[in-house]
Order: sequence, then C-alpha cells, then structure tokens
Amino acid sequence: MAALLRQALAVLLVLAGLLLTTPLCAAPAFAGPVDWHEVAQRPEGRQWWDAGSLRITRDGNVSVLSRFQPAADPDQPDARPPAGQLYVMEIDCGQRLFRDVSVNGLPRFGSSWQISSIDPLIDDVVDAACAAGAPLLPG
Repeated sequence: MAALLRQALAVLLVLAGLLLTTPLCAAPAFAGPVDWHEVAQRPEGRQWWDAGSLRITRDGNVSVLSRFQPAADPDQPDARPPAGQLYVMEIDCGQRLFRDVSVNGLPRFGSSWQISSIDPLIDDVVDAACAAGAPLLPG
C-alpha cells in the first residue's frame, strides 16, 4: 500500500511540474491581416474577397479567400439573415477559370475548374482578385 501511495504521489508531482512549466494558453497563430472588399451586391446575395489572403499557387494561379452570403428571403423581412460560407478559390486569371479548393475550412480535393462568367458575383471576385494579384503573378 505504501508503494502504491508513493507512485501516486510521484505521478502527481510530475503532473504538477508539467502544469507549472507549460503555458496555459497556446501562442496565437499569425493569420495575416483581413482586408474584405465587397463586390457589387446582386439579387442572389453579397460576396466579398479578402485582399490580405491573396497568394500565388505553385501552378502560378491566384488563391483568395472569399465570403458569400445569400440574399434574405423577401417574404420574411424579420427573419435572421442566411448564414454565409467561406471559400478558398484558386483562379486561373489568364483563362478566367476558378475552382473552390476549400469550403468553410473543409478541403475540396479534385475540384473541377469552372468558367467564372456563370455567376456575376464570382465573375466580379475573379476580376477584382486578378487585378489585385497581377503584381504578384510571374511576368
């Protein structure tokens, strides 16, 4: 019984030592500045793109974070606005193609390329992101 008590005390001392030497909160991760720009509002909803998230992919395309909020139901003016979604878009500016590589933080592996002109909100995001990302693109 005494040996078991000594072992329990030793475990408690080790745990107490770990608690005293480990920070209680993790260091914050640097996410970069958020710089939302809204494109022209449409009957379908609203869309923004984040200038702080612009990156060039390994394939030489533009990557950007965008946010979409569907339009509210006009038949329910007092209803809560619909929830929006976050997309990480990869854009081929030369061909005006895009694909969603992540939706609400979940990767979309193997997503297919689409023509931006199928949706005016996406078309506006492609225009704005490509214009802002032009200085980052290789010659």
